[in-house]
Amino acid sequence: MNRNSPEVMPKDQFNEALVSNVSPPAWKNPEPSGRYNLVVIGAGTAGLVAAAGAAGLGARVALIENHLLGGDCLNYGCVPSKSIIRSSRSAEDARSAGKFGVRVPGTVEVDFPAVMERMRRLRSKISSHDSANRFKELGVDIFLGRGRFTGEDSVEVDGKTLHFSKAVIATGARAVELPIEGLREAGYLTNETVFSLTERPARLAVIGGGPLGSELAQAFHRLGSQVTIIEMGDHLLGREDSDAARIVQEAFLKEGVHLLLNARPVRISGTDEGKVISYETGGKEERLVVDEILLGVGRAPNVDGLNLEAAGVRYDGRQGVIVDDHLRTSNPRIFAAGDICLQYKFTHTADAAARIVIQNALFMGRKKLSALTIPWTTYTDPEVAHVGMYERDAKERGIEVDTFVRPLSEVDRAVVDGEEEGFVKVHVKRGTDKILGATIVARHAGEMVSEISLAMVNGLGLKAVGNVIHPYPTQAEAIKQVSDMYNRTRLTPLVKQIFSFWMSLGRTSVSIALGRYWHEAKGAVRRALASLWSRARESGKE
Repeated sequence: MNRNSPEVMPKDQFNEALVSNVSPPAWKNPEPSGRYNLVVIGAGTAGLVAAAGAAGLGARVALIENHLLGGDCLNYGCVPSKSIIRSSRSAEDARSAGKFGVRVPGTVEVDFPAVMERMRRLRSKISSHDSANRFKELGVDIFLGRGRFTGEDSVEVDGKTLHFSKAVIATGARAVELPIEGLREAGYLTNETVFSLTERPARLAVIGGGPLGSELAQAFHRLGSQVTIIEMGDHLLGREDSDAARIVQEAFLKEGVHLLLNARPVRISGTDEGKVISYETGGKEERLVVDEILLGVGRAPNVDGLNLEAAGVRYDGRQGVIVDDHLRTSNPRIFAAGDICLQYKFTHTADAAARIVIQNALFMGRKKLSALTIPWTTYTDPEVAHVGMYERDAKERGIEVDTFVRPLSEVDRAVVDGEEEGFVKVHVKRGTDKILGATIVARHAGEMVSEISLAMVNGLGLKAVGNVIHPYPTQAEAIKQVSDMYNRTRLTPLVKQIFSFWMSLGRTSVSIALGRYWHEAKGAVRRALASLWSRARESGKE
């Protein structure tokens, strides 16, 4: 087999271990094993889940990967980013320890090469979960190389033709190059290259204030870089609840992240002093000099080279592969899952979509993508977690809502943790306790939102959530407190008047006498029944 293993930089023991797991240099592709029940192209989260799930159910499965098994999540996304975010939080905790009465002598020093080495070490350890050998042991035929359709039921890889009954396209998406003059010549980083850094950039510009840009901007700032975010909108995290975005933005400013809002990069040039970004803001052109540029906006579906035309699969250069609500493409034999076709490009969404594909492709299922309740989290500090509708979504659909908000400043555990900036916000259908959506802003919001998601998926209302005893003190207690706020709305003036009347009866002499009489009456009934039972037993003995 003539295949060059992908280069993962730097070439240290950890990256060598990573590559040996997810793209073994000496790997020999197997001979195709007749017609496959399922051929999966792309071994990111969606592809791996589809392949493993189908093989576990007895299907004959082939999995094709041109680069690294594990896809973006393992190699360029969730795993490495959360590793350095954890290190950056540790640095920030040390700097702010004084407010908790803990003195850290001297200044907090970040060993950036050690931070990145830790990330590579942990990534290589986790990579065994996605390794070629592991999936081979699961019964999956692993083909390393570029797969392309040669017909409506066939794929070619490494000079071999694989025939299938059903196929899944799971080739994911990649960072796009923005049409900025001079960007390519000056050089830039994306999520696919930023984790190869071994030296900290002194001055870093992050273009884009969405989830990816915001997460990495805060992390690099805490690790010691001077960070500037250039965002075309008027605030960060434009997709999120505006109250949530405001809290994150204020946290960034407090920490010292520089924000250029309503700014549009127009030109970049390389000079002796660094990379010069010329940007327009307020009708004027300004300039910013940095050492590195990180693109944090835009994803393009990986449709190139698949020869989708030969398979009769419709696609769009921006949206990716076109699927129906059952994740089936225009070719009924072929399905798609993950970033190649989904609006919400999250690892957990890719996982859920792959499970739908297994049922629909192999067992004539009718599972729908639209039936999924999809939560997500932006891993800034504080985190922003969301599930279901925003208030604006409900308004667009003509649904009236009641919104209940509990600030963390009123939650005891958040107060003692020194993490009062945040809230739990829940939207219910007006006049009911049916949960339509929720946003949580807290340091560990991603760990809290699943309770709301569970309730929504299982049709449990906000009242039911309030019936759950939450440990005290926890920040998740804010969710119960939101439920208590809803329950108080049920105490209308009329209901309160009825309760007051009932309570007043309990204070009258008549009520006390009736209570005493009722107590004595119950005692007499119990004694009479005991006597009858005793007589019955005696009669039975005779």
